[in-house]
Amino acid sequence: MALPAPPPARVFAELCPVPAPASVPAPVPAGGGGGLPTPSGREVHVSGSAELSAVPDRARVSLRLGSRKGVAGAARSSVSRRLEYIAQSARQRGVPEENMTVTEDFSRVEDTYQMEAEVCIIFTDFGKMQNVCNLLTEKLGTSVTISPPHFYHTPEAIDNLRRRVCVAAVGNTRQKAQEVCRLFGQSLGKPLLIKEEETKEWGGHIDSYLSHSPHSLTLQERIQNATAYASCRVFAVFEIKGKENRRNKLL
Repeated sequence: MALPAPPPARVFAELCPVPAPASVPAPVPAGGGGGLPTPSGREVHVSGSAELSAVPDRARVSLRLGSRKGVAGAARSSVSRRLEYIAQSARQRGVPEENMTVTEDFSRVEDTYQMEAEVCIIFTDFGKMQNVCNLLTEKLGTSVTISPPHFYHTPEAIDNLRRRVCVAAVGNTRQKAQEVCRLFGQSLGKPLLIKEEETKEWGGHIDSYLSHSPHSLTLQERIQNATAYASCRVFAVFEIKGKENRRNKLL
């Protein structure tokens, strides 16, 4: 599934100097003489970019179990005991109840009763996820099937990545403008225009890798495959104040 479409390019700030009224005469130096021309505003135009990544902040693990017995109550009881053990093990390791979903299916198969259940657990701590899965594998063995974890990002995590990469690009652009001004002995003034020109996002929410021998991937490889990336390029116009303060330069 592709990432949500980023917002269109937008202007963050555009502060244009207000021209002096035409009725105001140009200043006349002491002793008379013609009026001095008003100096035109000096600007530095720069562009900058940034690229950041964010590892997934959620993992979903599915556990499947079942039982087929000649007596309905026996089939239900066998599955219920294991369900309770799974839920208790997860709770003891800090997984909240709302992060666990249980679905059950009871059916008649020939002369037997079949009870099947699936438990979906959402983890925010991948270390706890490993501990829970290892414990259940050890204690329940082949009576439970544990799927490989599916890593993904919450919408809040993606929004946070977009904000961080935009702010980083603006910071890089300002730093570039400062270095250009220092190269010519000038001092950087206030921003007159900051515009987000381009944003790109890739990775994250990719399910295709699951169809390529998922059991052969390590945990870190799964996290890497689910990592989201974002880049941003901005254009900015800054005012040039004049000669750089030597005191600030020494600092």
